[in-house]
Amino acid sequence: MRSRVPAPLLFVVGALSLYIGAALAVGLFDSLSPTAIAVLRMVGAAMVLIAWRRPPLAAWNWCRLARATAFGMATACMNIAFYEAIARLPLGTAVAIEFCGPVAVAAVASRRPRDVAAVALAAFGVLLIADVRWSDSYTGVVWALVAAALWAAYIVLGKKVATAGNGLDDMAVGFGVAAVVLSPLLLIGGVDGLAALADPQVLLIALGVGLLSSVVPYVLDQIVLRRVGQARFAVLLALLPATATVVGLAVLAQIPTVAEAVGIAAVVLAVMLRSKDGDAPAPVG
Repeated sequence: MRSRVPAPLLFVVGALSLYIGAALAVGLFDSLSPTAIAVLRMVGAAMVLIAWRRPPLAAWNWCRLARATAFGMATACMNIAFYEAIARLPLGTAVAIEFCGPVAVAAVASRRPRDVAAVALAAFGVLLIADVRWSDSYTGVVWALVAAALWAAYIVLGKKVATAGNGLDDMAVGFGVAAVVLSPLLLIGGVDGLAALADPQVLLIALGVGLLSSVVPYVLDQIVLRRVGQARFAVLLALLPATATVVGLAVLAQIPTVAEAVGIAAVVLAVMLRSKDGDAPAPVG
């Protein structure tokens, strides 16, 4: 049944969940560091996934464990880098820089002129949608570039996880390992951070953020990655900022500018233009 749902629609559903989770996360920025929030998000996601999937013993064999751990660490570190970037840069600027990762993946994997044009259109559309304002925070730019590289790694490793073994079980294992490995970073906030972590409300919000911002969109990513190649997946990611703008219009009455409207149109055209058969066939797994 889910195979009949168009991949762009799955992305939009994932984006809606992602942005609701982001709205919840905003309430934590006054209590915890961006890194601690990102780690809590991974902990919450790992708890939900492991409770849901209960990965069998086979999911912990060395080959699958190594692949899952690489994917989980890349995902967790991507979230940390992005949260640190938006703590120093305007959100639109951070998004525009981070999107260099998916653009690079799509550009490398593109084989036909129409695919190259789709990549260019998607990049152009995201730049128009994002409110790009350079600030004096070079540290923020570095964090955003790190997030971009890790987003590219997320796509490549996510494709391998999705098409080898059971992707959702491996994702649960990878997120669990990443949550354990990175949990010491929760102590970055010192005494105040520890006090916040002892607050049941903070932990409940973190669980919600993990579910909405990680579990739902990343599970949908796994479904899409089994059906499309890396390049088309990377182009589809351009729907995320476009969806954010549409949600802002529908829910918050935030009317997009002319540039944003043109950007949305460019992204939609890029998704339509990107050929379905332009990627190497996904291995059966």
